[in-house]
Amino acid sequence: MKRLFDILFSTAGLLVLSPLMVVVAVLIRMDSPGPAFFRQERVGRYFRPFTIYKFRTMMADSKKNGSLITVGGDRHITRAGKFLRKYKIDELPQLFNILKGDMSFVGPRPEVKNYVELFRPDYKKLLRMRPGITDPASIKYSSEERVLAMSDRWEEDYIEKVLPEKIRLSLSYVEKNNVIIDLKLIFKTLLKVFSRAEMSQTKLNRNRHKLLSLL
Repeated sequence: MKRLFDILFSTAGLLVLSPLMVVVAVLIRMDSPGPAFFRQERVGRYFRPFTIYKFRTMMADSKKNGSLITVGGDRHITRAGKFLRKYKIDELPQLFNILKGDMSFVGPRPEVKNYVELFRPDYKKLLRMRPGITDPASIKYSSEERVLAMSDRWEEDYIEKVLPEKIRLSLSYVEKNNVIIDLKLIFKTLLKVFSRAEMSQTKLNRNRHKLLSLL
């Protein structure tokens, strides 16, 4: 049932959104030199590696100094990239991943191998199902990049505090997931994205304070 849902709606999404995706790809190429798409290896179901697709939001020649995390305010993020990240438009190419069977609409967010190995026993449980575009952890930590940017040791904070909490939330989802829960999470995700345009500075500060308390 879940796989059928993924196939039907990823196909429909690609058909409906393909004109927008073409425009976004052209704008990315116009905004900065380099490819329109970003590709990275992630760990998928049963620890099988796969290539995740996103729209490129950073300079093509950016050097991450060995870090696998991007935080808000990174000088390598392009002008177009700031907008794409804010409204999660950079995630649209993952519809291809869903159609291929690498991912699902709802499931634990796929991580890079380095971080998965740090929490392998937990990921052994998480990766019984396909990773997804959204889940309870990604909704709660939708402002993660901005919050981590305020830390002097943002990668350590991510590994030691944020990632364990995200894993806990994802494990809770894996243990009791069903179609109704998936539909609710998709709705909450869309609501979160669309509400960004209307979010007041007061609400943003409140969310930031809530997340900072976890660091």
